[in-house]
Amino acid sequence: MDVDLDAAIGPVSNRLLTRFRQAQQAWRAGADGTKAREAAKAEMDVLLLFKRDLGSYVRLYEFLGQMFDYGNTEFEKLYLFGKLLLPLLDYGREREGVDLSALRLTHHRMRDLGQQRLNLAGGEPAEGLKPPTDVGSGQVQDRQKQRLGEIIRALNDLFEGELTDGDRVAFAESIRSKMMESATLRAQAAANTREQFGNSPNLREELLNAIIATMEAHGSMSRQALNSEAVQAGLLAVLLGPGALWEGLRKGEEPGAGADPR
Repeated sequence: MDVDLDAAIGPVSNRLLTRFRQAQQAWRAGADGTKAREAAKAEMDVLLLFKRDLGSYVRLYEFLGQMFDYGNTEFEKLYLFGKLLLPLLDYGREREGVDLSALRLTHHRMRDLGQQRLNLAGGEPAEGLKPPTDVGSGQVQDRQKQRLGEIIRALNDLFEGELTDGDRVAFAESIRSKMMESATLRAQAAANTREQFGNSPNLREELLNAIIATMEAHGSMSRQALNSEAVQAGLLAVLLGPGALWEGLRKGEEPGAGADPR
């Protein structure tokens, strides 16, 4: 961040952080049902909404700006300003001490721990894997099918159009995987019950992040796959190998059944 941007963004972030801290203190000090407490809560909600909306704009412009020329530099200026401001809006605490927001990994070190030869032939034969028994297998599969059915029924009520069950399940699983990457949600899930976690103010924001990230990632991969025979050949190799496409088709596997929704 250069000096001009730092001088412009620093005061803005400090004002917003100070407003949130003051509102938070007033909310904690106020009695339930008082106008002062309600006003403080409304102030915090406004600041949180501003951060969420700014984050949504930054992510959306970052994605759409690669495809469209808006012909207006103000949009890009707002995008750059928001992108640099967002990391500073750590509501709930003032920024004191060393600011690590601009820290970047520039070097890493790899150590050679040596090589080890695997004995695949001579010597004592290794004990083979024991085949699974039927005890409990059907129950696990039934639970997985039941969960999958619940997901499909729920998604059928959400999405319209000519979509298959596999389309809906794959989309939901992609969103879930992206949300699993959120350190914020991981910390909240570890510290709260399911009901408390479901009321987290961060859930909607992380959902939007995941939707945009999934759209961007899938769009990029789809374009690469459509334009490259090498990528198409590689995808087929994966699907026919570890993807177990042939096996799934032979067994009449339900769309999306290969992904455990737990």
